[in-house]
Formats: sequence, structure tokens, C-alpha cells
Amino acid sequence: MNTPKRYTITAALPYTNGPIHIGHLAGVYVPADIYARYLRLKGKDVAYISGSDEHGVAIPMRAKKEGVSPQVVIDKYHGIIKQSFIDFGISFDNYSRTSSKIHHETASEFFTKMYHDGEFIEEVSAQLYDAEANQFLADRFVVGTCPKCSFEESYGDQCENCGTSHNATDLINPKSAITGNVPTVKETKHWFLPLDKHEDFLSEWILEGHKKDWKPNVYGQVKSWIDDGLRPRAVTRDLDWGIPVPLKDAEGKVLYVWFDAPIGYISSTKEWAAREGKNWEDYWKKDDTKLVHFIGKDNIVFHCIIFPSMLKAHGDYILPDNVPANEFLNLEGNKLSTSKNWAVWLHEYLEEFPNQQDVLRYTLTANAPENKDNDFTWKDFQAKNNNELVAIFGNFINRVVVLSNKYYQGIVPDPNEFTEVDEDVLTAVKEFPNVIGKSIERYRFREASQELMSLARLGNKYLADEEPWKVIKVDEERVKTIMFVALQISTALAVLSEPFLPFTSDKLKGILNIIQSDSETILSWENVTEKNILLPANHQINKAELLFSKIEDKTIEAQVEKLQATKIANEQENKVVAPQKETIEFDDFTKLDIRIGTILEAEKVAKTKKLLKLKVDVGIDIRTIVSGIAESFSPEDLIGQQVSVLVNLAPRKIRGVESNGMILMTDTPDGKLAFMEPEKAVKNGQEVS
Repeated sequence: MNTPKRYTITAALPYTNGPIHIGHLAGVYVPADIYARYLRLKGKDVAYISGSDEHGVAIPMRAKKEGVSPQVVIDKYHGIIKQSFIDFGISFDNYSRTSSKIHHETASEFFTKMYHDGEFIEEVSAQLYDAEANQFLADRFVVGTCPKCSFEESYGDQCENCGTSHNATDLINPKSAITGNVPTVKETKHWFLPLDKHEDFLSEWILEGHKKDWKPNVYGQVKSWIDDGLRPRAVTRDLDWGIPVPLKDAEGKVLYVWFDAPIGYISSTKEWAAREGKNWEDYWKKDDTKLVHFIGKDNIVFHCIIFPSMLKAHGDYILPDNVPANEFLNLEGNKLSTSKNWAVWLHEYLEEFPNQQDVLRYTLTANAPENKDNDFTWKDFQAKNNNELVAIFGNFINRVVVLSNKYYQGIVPDPNEFTEVDEDVLTAVKEFPNVIGKSIERYRFREASQELMSLARLGNKYLADEEPWKVIKVDEERVKTIMFVALQISTALAVLSEPFLPFTSDKLKGILNIIQSDSETILSWENVTEKNILLPANHQINKAELLFSKIEDKTIEAQVEKLQATKIANEQENKVVAPQKETIEFDDFTKLDIRIGTILEAEKVAKTKKLLKLKVDVGIDIRTIVSGIAESFSPEDLIGQQVSVLVNLAPRKIRGVESNGMILMTDTPDGKLAFMEPEKAVKNGQEVS
């Protein structure tokens, strides 16, 4: 579509079973926000839509874990998520929730029309059932061995290890996540969307129609699914949390969350349109509207195959023009995980880095996982801030504003004749909106962010080459022109940075005193190209303020330590305590001779990583003990350490060294070993009883 009249931009509905983390931001919300802000700057009619996904089995699972009702869970996390988005500058036109009345009505009406049009098939199928819990087991309530990769903790719908989708009945050795029991198989009736019926349409629309303009990772995944053959997929499930299936013979059944969640885009648009006095149908049913879905790669199938099939079957809706899904963002080399608490949570970041939203926005954009998985590290975050935002963007603006106030009391000087260098720079500035815009329109946000930084680099180079601080001593008139040009670059940065750095853009506009209330006088994206003068002579600017502050090493070290501590605490919480061993008699215990000893010597055992050779005074004698503790202790740190020793253990040769005894140890929360030692120093040979 060359000239859309309006744009409907959707961002994946986040589950309200936890807060938002940087993976969500990098994959969906930052690129979508850049796109929406850019289009608004170009004067386009935009509806940027999202909302909380509050149905599905993840919600009752979380509620069960926290010992509260599902409603408490969704209210808690909907509030956290919505406020985090507001504080972070994600500029939704409407952020709704799927528990709302308008969504329940919209999803029910959507299902009912498709049902009456004969778009579903009704089937009785075998599903896993937990007799003790007296309920059918939804996908995430089943854990078992993946039939493809043998991963032993696969869910009923998908294996997180190999990514394969399957049915819960395909699992090997399935167990109920509710009671731990082995489930039985029981028949139940459900309604299915026959995706195989839509194969020809999908092949023509995507495989032929979008071969050149959809991202390779998106196109490739869709092609793989279609080539493999599509099969009917249930649109209902046995669950007591969700939108009731609007049929008389469907008691105890709800709409499957994958069916109702994307309809949330439509219901959220309805909510927005009613508030703004617009016609929601224009944004979903008119051919001159461009629909774009921003999602992560785990949602590609739902947004490129299933939801379009629903829209096509319904008959009244337009189809997405593009689905620019990103890959996954990892954190410090490991996969982000809400359940494992391996994440940087947005609401915590906003508390710990006040007024630094744009640093995270920039880092996530510059490292966006657009075509492959990428990694977020705190050291790179620091480098992006200190070496780029501070040293390039912030440095240029600060020098321009400081010098303008120093030389002209903040009044934009009248330029004199422009040199060839001046003309070249001003011409180059006019090209940036088109260059950056083309990257954004092709969903290359990393590339676009670097083009923006190139504009700041152009400004720095211009100042460094022209050296106004030197020229002022010999040619004051020339400096007026230099500073005039530098202020035009600064103004261009204030406008073009808004999609990427909205808080910085607002602050810079305040410094340059160009915050206009009249929409007709606000500088637009095109103005940077079309106007010869962005900031006129005799305009008064304000005093300099730092746009960015340097982030110190200690701040980054604290974040790394916090992350590691969280990981360790989470591991300990989920650590399975070994079951009690077989019961023994008191006489069995009395056979153990445990004594206090002191380590006299310690050295590593050659060609091993874990073993130390110790000389220990156990009161009875001084003996050699080989112990696998080298990864937790250095030999030199052990001299004088009191330990508990099982002294009557039969001797055993380990790596050629005879070991006479065993030192008693336990694990610490960080996975290291710790000695079982007396609270106070005692005599060697003292018995432990």
C-alpha cells in the first residue's frame, strides 16, 4: 500500500502474570513506539493499540502459586504494566484489558458470527484429566518428557527446550502440575478452527504476496508451518478462567486464550474510538488502512496464520500489511525468563535509574534482536550511555548551548555568508529525515538509531573542524555563522530524536525554547527537510542542561550483583530438597566416628580441578584426606581451618593418593561448599555426637 489514509498499529498484549522486562521492550514495545511516534511526526492518522492479556492458564497458575484469586493477580500486574509503559514513554493511544466488558462482548460476538457461518468444526477428543483435581488439564498444567528432544520438563503445548509445539497427550510420562499425579485420558467436546481449510489463501497471501517485504525470520517460520500442512486447532478449552463460550451446550468451557487475545486489539480500538469520537471500523475494515502487528517471534504463528485466518473467515476485516517480529533478547548470556526470575524488570529499572528512560530505549534499539537473538549486558548499557549518548549526542548539544549563551546571551545570531562547508552541512541535515524515515518504514530500527547518531556526529565534526572557540579571537562575524549552523543541527536533532529518545527530545526542545502549544507551529518531520531555517535568528534559547549523565562502574556492578543474587535466590527457592534416606537404628549411627580436626597443609592434586590433598590433625593422629573442594576454596585459605571429619571411613585411593577419612560439607545459597565446623574452637579429636 503506497499511500495509506490511516494506520492501525498493534503491540502484543502482555500477560498479566508478571511485570514487563527488557525482552518484552526490545522485542515489541520500543520498535512499535518508534514507528508510531515517527508516523505522528509525519502527520499521519495513527491508532497505536495494546492492552493486558488477562486470560489463559498462566493466570490461575500464578494465582495458585501466590495463594490468591486470579482477579487479584490480573489487577496487580495490569496496574504495574500499564504504569510502567506510561513512565517509560510508550505512547499507546489506548491500553485496555481483556477482562473488560467491551472485550468480552467483542470476542463473544466474533465467535458467534463465525459459529453461525459454519467456520468451526465440532469434535470430541481425548484430553488429559486429573481425577483428584476434578478437572481437565490445560496445556500449562501438564509437564512431561518432550517427544522430540526428550527434555523432561516440557509443557503440554510446547517444549521450551527445542521450541516444538505438540499436544499434551503426546508427552511421555505426563504429570499434573496441580497434584503431581499421573493424569488419565478422558473425552471432551470442543470447537476447532480448520486451519487446513485456509492453506491456499495463506499460501497465496503470504508465500506469494509477501515474499519480498516480510522479514526473513517471519516468512521462514510461516513457510515452514504451511509446508508442513496445517491442522484444525481448538478455539475452546475446559477451564474456569476466561470468556465463557457463548453456546448452550458449552458449560464449563471458555474461549482459548489464543483466540480471544488478538481480538483484544479490536476491542481496545473500539474503546479508544468511542472516547475520541472516531469510527473504529475505519481502522479495521477499510482497505486504505495499513495494519501492522508488532510481536516477538513466539507469536509469529498466531499473528501470521491463525489470526489472519480468523479475520478472513469472519469476512469483514483487513489483513496485516506487515508483522515485523523480532527474535529474542538474552540477558548476560542467558535466556530471559519470568519464571526463573532472570530479567531486568522495567518498573525496577525506572526506580533505580530515574529520568534515564532514554538510555534503556537507546540501548535496546541499538542492540535490537531484529534478525537474530541478541544479548543485553550491563557493561554494554554503560558503554552505550557513556560513549555514545554522553560523548556524542550530549557533548554536541552542550557545547552549542554553552557557547551560544557565552557569546550571544542565548540569542540565535544572524548568520553571515555561508561557506561551502556550511552549505554542505546544512544540505546533509536535510537528508537525514528521509534516510532515517526509510529505515523506520522498513522496520530497521537499529539502523535508524545509528543514522540519528550520525547526525550528532556530523554536528561534532562540524564544531571540531570550524573551532569557533579559536575563531572568535580573530573573526567574530564568522563565529555567528558557525553557531547559527550548529543551532540548526541541534534543532534537527530535537525533532528527529523524538521517536527514539522522547524524553531527551522534550528536554532539548525546552533548552532550545521551541516547545509550541499550537499544533500548526510544531516542527514536523518534513520541516527538517523542507525548511531552510529551523531556528530563526534573534530567537532566545535557554541555559544549558546536561541531556545525559555518565554512569559509573559502581552503579553497573551493583546491577550485576543484584542480578546474580536474584538468580541464586531463585535457584534456592526452586531447589528440590533430597528426600529422607532409609530409616536406620541408633546402633547404626553409633558406628560413625566423627571428630573435630584442624587442617595443617593443603595442596592441589595434579591434573584435577576439584581435588585437594589435605593434612589434618584429628587428635588421634595426623592423616591425609583427599577432598573435592578445590572449586570452593584456595589451598592457602584452609590452613588452620577446623573441620568435622568422619575418621573411621575405610581408606580409599583417589588419583593415586590414599585418603583416610571424609570431611563433612554442605551447600551455600550461591552453590559453593561450606564446612560443618564448631561454633567455637575446640580440641582436635573432640567427638561429634
